[in-house]
Amino acid sequence: MKQLLLPLALLGLMLAGCGGEPAPSTSTGTSGTPPPAMQTEAPAASAAPAAVEEKAAKTQESAGTETGAERGEAALEKMAALPADAQLPAGPWKVGVNYKPIVPAQTTSAEAGQVEVLEVFWYGCGHCYALDPFLESWHKSKPANAKFVRVPVMWGPVHRAHGKLFYTLEALGKLDTLHTKVFDEIHQRNNFLAANDDAQSMKLQLAFAKANGISEADFTRAYNSFAVNSNLQRAEELTRRYAVEGVPLVIVNGKYQTDVAMAGGDGKLVELINYLVATEKRR
Repeated sequence: MKQLLLPLALLGLMLAGCGGEPAPSTSTGTSGTPPPAMQTEAPAASAAPAAVEEKAAKTQESAGTETGAERGEAALEKMAALPADAQLPAGPWKVGVNYKPIVPAQTTSAEAGQVEVLEVFWYGCGHCYALDPFLESWHKSKPANAKFVRVPVMWGPVHRAHGKLFYTLEALGKLDTLHTKVFDEIHQRNNFLAANDDAQSMKLQLAFAKANGISEADFTRAYNSFAVNSNLQRAEELTRRYAVEGVPLVIVNGKYQTDVAMAGGDGKLVELINYLVATEKRR
């Protein structure tokens, strides 16, 4: 019974890290903050789903009640100091309300002529799960010059465990077929695919991989590879560089950041991404 209850204890963290009360400083994503340390005792099984649903409702509320003025104040101050040739584009989207400038702009992985669209996400985040179908659809029809990059947020051990699964599947060439299945496994089947220690996390993830046609030898080799560990280090560096406080967070060309709440909805966020990509193409 204890083994069955442990994932339910972890479910309480799923929304704590992607939304919640606004942070005291500048906020991003869904106004969430990194969750506290992982719980060591599981709540009663019957109480966990209701608690998660209640937290989800509160999180959604907090994301929608923060005003554009509050979210954009710091960004507008930075924008005022930009030189004329670096001023942000005018148009249907409002700077400081729908998106914010990143000052100074950050280097990206895009090649010449490309515009990087980077999503910082967490498999355990309900808002990331809700947004994912929109981004998957956008990815299939995105502008030719857009380069889509996903980066798992690195706030703590549970995020690192999910990030390691993401990069392991990428190393195996299985993200196209299993990325959405990971989300479904966590949010539909309540299999969190992470535990209180690395060995148990790997055991859960290996079972998922084997159930989806990946051999134990292949999974283990990729899981412990230099490439996966290097990508985890890069994700940690990007989490710090962009001071990520909430997910999902979208960063366009290292210059602009936005999220679902700022854009006005999942579909609106896709429209805003296309607008910013098109603006960068003209520069």
